[in-house]
Amino acid sequence: MTAVRAGRSGRRAARDRTDGSYALFLLPGVLLVVAVIAVPLVMNIATSFTEWPGVGQPVWVGFGNYRTLFTDGGFWALFGHNAVLVVAMSLVPTVLGMVLAFALFDFIGRRFGPRSASVLRACIYLPQVLPAAVAGIVWSWILTPGNGALNQFLADIGLGGLAHDWLGDPDTALYAVAGVLVWIQIGYPVIIFMAGMQRVDPGLYEAAEIDGASWPRRLWHVTIPQLRPEIFVVLATTTIASLKTFDKIYVLTRGGPGDATNVPSYASWQNFFEKSQVGYGSAIATVLTILVLALSIGFLRAQRRAEDA
Repeated sequence: MTAVRAGRSGRRAARDRTDGSYALFLLPGVLLVVAVIAVPLVMNIATSFTEWPGVGQPVWVGFGNYRTLFTDGGFWALFGHNAVLVVAMSLVPTVLGMVLAFALFDFIGRRFGPRSASVLRACIYLPQVLPAAVAGIVWSWILTPGNGALNQFLADIGLGGLAHDWLGDPDTALYAVAGVLVWIQIGYPVIIFMAGMQRVDPGLYEAAEIDGASWPRRLWHVTIPQLRPEIFVVLATTTIASLKTFDKIYVLTRGGPGDATNVPSYASWQNFFEKSQVGYGSAIATVLTILVLALSIGFLRAQRRAEDA
């Protein structure tokens, strides 16, 4: 009995030492999260209750910035612009990405081999890995009103009357930016969906083909139900990314012309660094953070309910 107790005590001590060593491996990540995320978040929330130009002593104003924010019609107009970007960065890429992924997997992969599908997948994904500054500069050249590539192409095919200042006209600037964002974002869902299709039972496709199911029916009745977890992941991550988008707006339009393409994330930066209204910019950032957290929790709960069902 003594030997048994000694053996248990030795195993317990070894387990405790192992748990301690695991904690040491987690420590750098915890410190990084605290330094990069937690501390700036707390500082931002505290600053949002002050009026501060960025230098000197902040003046406590309580909920004054938030009262101004929620009664500012211009602020809510920014969320209207962001709604267009949500469609461009989340809904449209999800739908087109699903169709493209299924075409590469079910048609190109079968007829021309998996290598051809992989090459096309890499080409579609390429805009996703391009630096935002590079992609923005290239598209600003393409959409420039004078001798831009798009207007020149329209002139070459006899549609010169459609030439336009795409980024300089308030009526078209937001939709031009949305088109660029669709091009940038579409590779991400293609990669996720093609990875998910690898786990779908091939027998389901074979049974559907034997039953005479067409290509769209196989996509609708087999692929989409099987890829429900991936669809939730793509919708959640792309929606959050669209709410946080800043670099593309900065490079393409800087929120202009006027405020035609301005969004809350860029407005927060403007108040921080251009208008010297740090407290108001912090309030915008705080509201945006709360919205992102609420959407994340909502997507997780919806995904859990769908999986349980």
